[in-house]
Amino acid sequence: MGNITTRKNGLQKFFLQLGYRWAIIFLFLEIILFSIISPGFFSFNGIQVILINSPFILLLSLAETFVIITGGIDLSVGFVMGFTSVVSAKLIAAFVGLGMNDLLSIIVGIVITLVIGIIPGFVNGILIARLKVPPFIATFSMIGITHGISELLIKGTYAKGLPALAGRIGNGSLINIVPGKTVSFFISPTIQRGDQLIEILPTVFVIPFIFILIFAFILKSTKFGQHTYAIGGNVDAAIRAGIDVKTHIIKIYMLSSFFATVAGIMYVFRYVTGKADAGAMFLLEGIIAVIIGGASLYGGIGSVWKTLIGCFIILVMENGLRMLGVPTFYKLIVVGIILIFAVLIDQLSPELIHKEE
Repeated sequence: MGNITTRKNGLQKFFLQLGYRWAIIFLFLEIILFSIISPGFFSFNGIQVILINSPFILLLSLAETFVIITGGIDLSVGFVMGFTSVVSAKLIAAFVGLGMNDLLSIIVGIVITLVIGIIPGFVNGILIARLKVPPFIATFSMIGITHGISELLIKGTYAKGLPALAGRIGNGSLINIVPGKTVSFFISPTIQRGDQLIEILPTVFVIPFIFILIFAFILKSTKFGQHTYAIGGNVDAAIRAGIDVKTHIIKIYMLSSFFATVAGIMYVFRYVTGKADAGAMFLLEGIIAVIIGGASLYGGIGSVWKTLIGCFIILVMENGLRMLGVPTFYKLIVVGIILIFAVLIDQLSPELIHKEE
């Protein structure tokens, strides 16, 4: 019996010492491995591909970070993303059809979509905070609602009729250079045959990263962030400290839907259409990235920057396997194994994680 206890304590001590650092080590090992076995992986173009594929997992994992820190879960973000991609695409196309210029159509469509997009989060928050519906049930129910409305709006087809400007924004870069001719920002310039276009930092990465910078600061350095951690750490203690827990939880789920809405709008810019299930495949990846990044499923623990590490573990792996021609289902197996390892660390090392946070 003593030997079993000793081995268990030794294993727990190992995980306590490792903490979330395993994710950083794993990310570097991934980069080194794929750089060796896949020529061009760590080239400028290879990095650009990773960044281009990043916006949806970045935004949905950001949404899940805030929710998971409070001890909840939001299963609806993937289909809220799809719902808002359809809504924004339909609105922009409608405004263009009414004769409004392209840029104004896009701006007005985005503003209205952002307002509509937080409604699912508000409903989730009310159900969870006020009516005591478990987060799993409330947000799972919202999947059906948002998906159903999306399908009704597009009637089994893709949203069409968007202006070309939307695609130029979504497929542009922070800096676009045509040597000897022009330099533009955010929107890809029109190029002639034979011109070389040098693109630096894709727009679809820059915009989510701006949100990451803002909300990393909010989570770490503001009262809103402190209350978020306090609720996830101990709800009763948060109530005794005078925090309006119910209102704060409603805000958290509205914030989650806001990030999913931004992801839906980014999808429209990237693919110049809206799709009801646009975010379905990114939901699991978003949750996994948060857990890989060291967030505790019990609440009270998590960090935007550590979630970012989790995102890039998945993105680097996806791109590396893609360049090697490995079928997608192998990626799912590897991600599943990584998730189990991350959950084991969460189970065996809560003391260290609390201390580090």
